[in-house]
Amino acid sequence: MVYTSQIILGDVRLKYDLVIAGGGIAGSALATVMARAGKCVLVLEKTTEYPDLVRGEWIAPWGVNEAKRTGLLDVLMAAGGHYLTRHVGFGEGIDPEAAIAQALDMSTLMPDVPGPLCLRHPVACQALTDAAEAAGATVRRGVARVALAGGPALRYTHEGAEHTATARLVVGADGRNSVIRGQAGIPMHRDPTHHLFSGMLVEGAHGWPDDAQTKGTEGDVNFLAFPQGNGRVRLYLGYALEQKTRLAGEDAQRHFLEAFNLKSVPPGWNESIANSTPISHCHSYPNEDTWTDEPFAEGVVLVGDAAGHNDPIIGQGVSIALRDVRIVSELLLGSDDWTPALFAPYAEERSERMRRLRFVASLQSTLDSEFTRKAAERRKSVSERRVADPSLNRVSAAAMVGPERLPAEMFSQANWDRIVG
Repeated sequence: MVYTSQIILGDVRLKYDLVIAGGGIAGSALATVMARAGKCVLVLEKTTEYPDLVRGEWIAPWGVNEAKRTGLLDVLMAAGGHYLTRHVGFGEGIDPEAAIAQALDMSTLMPDVPGPLCLRHPVACQALTDAAEAAGATVRRGVARVALAGGPALRYTHEGAEHTATARLVVGADGRNSVIRGQAGIPMHRDPTHHLFSGMLVEGAHGWPDDAQTKGTEGDVNFLAFPQGNGRVRLYLGYALEQKTRLAGEDAQRHFLEAFNLKSVPPGWNESIANSTPISHCHSYPNEDTWTDEPFAEGVVLVGDAAGHNDPIIGQGVSIALRDVRIVSELLLGSDDWTPALFAPYAEERSERMRRLRFVASLQSTLDSEFTRKAAERRKSVSERRVADPSLNRVSAAAMVGPERLPAEMFSQANWDRIVG
């Protein structure tokens, strides 16, 4: 059923199938899928131009598969999506040339998926917004004071006027600090912050191969690099909480590039980063996980970061959002009963998905983003044991192929102890 608009006491009250708070990846993706299915959709987005959040630019192969299943991959590719096919594991104690020779061929991880997909977050958001509008969704930018109004409905301010939009369902896709989540009374759990992460986009790094990503630890930083093609590379640094002012102030970009002067990376690759030009701000943020037990309430469902986010160290944010969109859209399009009971399977799947990804992220943080002498000795020990016993690497594959593809025992304390020692 498609709702029509009506005027009530001079206040425009538009009735929709869905009113979505937030036009980022999750919000615009869901709007596109539902509008293509003939539903009447309104998206309310606070920004007039999507900002660079220095994250959300790497889509795991399992996330690429979700984009395919929702019919959104073509949108992302047309916007400039760039595949990576090699993972090169540089880092302390690893010979750079040996690392290149032993690179993981990521094109073999999932059938018909060439590897992870990289695309600038603001570009991806805009491409999905354009696709939603092309499919018939209404998108309003620059809205303010979005609030639940019951019914279900959302009140908001747009171009100086107050509006109320009523719908069959309100979707909270308004990010980590979701207003909708708080107003719906949905509790959020949070684990302790483990370390800090910072990202920056550079251009002119033509000496860095366009097909190769890396992550590793050297000294007091965990470093990651993800090319986006044509000499652009998104760089990340993980560092200890005790160094919270390390990348603060006017010289943050310079200090960031100096930290990328790494002995464990080949000179040509290294110099290309050192001589590159920053084209985004350098922003640091805490690394931790958040999650909800039930990402829904009467008349409301949450998707993407609003429903809880994974520690960014394993880069699962966009993939999580696309899985959310697929499951929620399938439930909505498969039933006329949009009561809270409809979303129980979504809550169950998401809860276990996020638990498994928390395990992988926590393991990765423990191994890669602790910088004491004891941590360095542990990394060396784990690296040596992984060579002797490749099964110790198996759980890390969840970040590439999806957490549901591994048996539950991989995400147990016993397996943690077996890996970490």
